[in-house]
Amino acid sequence: MSNTSGSSSNGSRMEVPQAKEAMNRFKMEVASELGVNLKQGYNGDLTSAQTGSIGGEMVRRMIKKQEEQMSSGQ
Repeated sequence: MSNTSGSSSNGSRMEVPQAKEAMNRFKMEVASELGVNLKQGYNGDLTSAQTGSIGGEMVRRMIKKQEEQMSSGQ
């Protein structure tokens, strides 16, 4: 699989690079709502359960939004 950014593929490549800041804000918002102390930069002190809960909730919300858009014909 080709990576157009020129860096090695590490699973964190954004399909729409312009959305990176919005995704970071979304991640921080979800972490705050879940009570996870997510900081800018290094977060190696978080458990796998904490980081997984953030990612899982982000995916649930994105799927819900897409389902809502699809059901309204958008």
